[in-house]
Amino acid sequence: MIEAAQTLDGWYVLHDFRSIDWASWKLVSEEERQAAVDEFINYLEKINEADIAKTGSHAFYSILGQKADFMLMTMRETMEELQDLENEFNKLAIADFTIPTYSYVSVVELSNYLAGKQSGDEPAEDPYQNPHIRARLYPELPRWEHICFYPMDKRRQKGANWYMMEMDARRELMRSHGLIGRSYAGKVKQIISGSIGFDDHEWGVTLFAHDVLEFKKLIYEMRFDEVSARYADFGEFFVGNIMDNEKLVKFLAVK
Repeated sequence: MIEAAQTLDGWYVLHDFRSIDWASWKLVSEEERQAAVDEFINYLEKINEADIAKTGSHAFYSILGQKADFMLMTMRETMEELQDLENEFNKLAIADFTIPTYSYVSVVELSNYLAGKQSGDEPAEDPYQNPHIRARLYPELPRWEHICFYPMDKRRQKGANWYMMEMDARRELMRSHGLIGRSYAGKVKQIISGSIGFDDHEWGVTLFAHDVLEFKKLIYEMRFDEVSARYADFGEFFVGNIMDNEKLVKFLAVK
């Protein structure tokens, strides 16, 4: 019998991508635009209260290209909280001038592929009480200059079916795969969130970096690793730049 990987699960995650209806936005009076921007900033400051209290986290970035204009990534303890925040955003004045282009629902996860214990061993402690594990399951999202997000799947096809491999073989492949990621420590921060049963793909990968070229270097290097080369399929990639209040005001200015 093939053994399924076990996971530890942390905060739930919503990646919300929107484009601006610039034609309609330009028709609004300056006073109405200013009120909408102020209300949007107040909303962002409200959701940041969870970052301060360490009961959640968020990231707000502009997105390059035609796939979206901005992305709001929100993490909370429950899906109900995420939905409340999504509904609250949709009731903002600025939401009337946005077009939803993509979204992704997932939960931060850690698998037992890289665990030191073998399957069947009794755990020495509650992993949810381990500070290192908690920091990975309930991460404080960095305010680094750039973000990259993409969904991915493991292949299920003849000759390359990840889900028909023995656990030890999968664990060894993931160990090698993880070594590449760890070589970028300090350059790229990675958040892996599971979405099996939640969205169209199986995992979402969110990367943060100070130098946007680190995304290209990391992902290109991983392409040559067997886990990616033989067993991975990727969805669309989204890349962007950090957005603060000052940049948001400039971004939404019509002149």
